[in-house]
Amino acid sequence: MTLENLKQKCEECKGCNLYKTRNNLVFGYGNPNADIFLIGEGPGENEDREGLPFVGRSGKLLDECLEKYGLSREKNIYIANMVKCRPPENRNPKSDEVSACIGFLKAQIEAVDPKIVVCLGRVAASYFLGKDFKVTTGHGEFFEIGGRIFTATFHPAAILRNINNKPLFEEDIRKIKEVI
Repeated sequence: MTLENLKQKCEECKGCNLYKTRNNLVFGYGNPNADIFLIGEGPGENEDREGLPFVGRSGKLLDECLEKYGLSREKNIYIANMVKCRPPENRNPKSDEVSACIGFLKAQIEAVDPKIVVCLGRVAASYFLGKDFKVTTGHGEFFEIGGRIFTATFHPAAILRNINNKPLFEEDIRKIKEVI
């Protein structure tokens, strides 16, 4: 299924209650043939307003770090979230909301067929790398799952809250660039 067909199906989804309060579906963005697929937890206020993932302050930080290593959404990055509609008050998505959206996310990964999937933060990492996975200790490690390489790093919003982790985040991005 193409990303465009998948987006259409996602726009029609009523699998959880998040569709009732969204302004815009935040499906995904980037190069549809990207080598790197980034996964966040869910859209925030700016993303809900614009319909694109990672467009606020954390998105700016993410783009700056990617560009430092010759990576960008236009060239070799595709980015999406665990859920496609904004959870109220920017809370973490609930398990039933993730369950309603996970099929779309997995289909996006299949359609893009990246070399590496990067979980940004605990919510994505705990789903793909195990519920006990800790980003603070496991970031930058690589795992083969279903024939695909996965890793995790800090969510850019977490870096904004604790700038001391920025060098670790940048090192993880550097390692990801080396892997591709």
